[in-house]
Amino acid sequence: MKITWYGHSCFLVETEEGSAVFDPYAPGSVPGLKLPPLTADAVICSHGHSDHAWREGVKESGRAPGFTLRQFDTWHDGLRGVLRGKNTVTILEAEGLRAAHLGDLGHMLSAEQLEQLGAVDVLMLPVGGHFTIAPETAWELAVAVRPRILIPMHYRGKGFGYPVIATLDRFLELAENVRRLESNVLDTDELETPVTAVLRCPAE
Repeated sequence: MKITWYGHSCFLVETEEGSAVFDPYAPGSVPGLKLPPLTADAVICSHGHSDHAWREGVKESGRAPGFTLRQFDTWHDGLRGVLRGKNTVTILEAEGLRAAHLGDLGHMLSAEQLEQLGAVDVLMLPVGGHFTIAPETAWELAVAVRPRILIPMHYRGKGFGYPVIATLDRFLELAENVRRLESNVLDTDELETPVTAVLRCPAE
């Protein structure tokens, strides 16, 4: 499984059974970021905000992917959606692996939701706070899930991201087995696990 990060919460996941883009962002919606032309078999958006739901920015191949998708509803805030509505967690199963994208999750998952999530090989986890869970809650969730590969997302970096969200620093103070990659591409077969994999944002 090959995973490419385009900043914010946008990923291209490529597998032997097909490809998917998660949470493509619209032009001008995320400071410092511009989405390149992308093609995939499926486009998956965690919710309808412009920085997560620019389907028009991805050319769909027309092929029916062979992977399995499982989804369940969560909230975009800690008040059961009062502030920002719903958020969808998606689990993509391919090549014998389970990759979960948590979107703009705004709360700690309940015991029932953790059971729905199940065992995960790759976890794409928001860590910047304000619009999502804070770094401390993100690490609490990571400990509960124990993925083989943990990829932090939705944080502020050098030259990109919303000013109101946190940098990666606080989360990495808590995280274990941190490895900073030299590119925005990760191959699941090439990493020693467990690992917190920090991909390089294209804007850096």
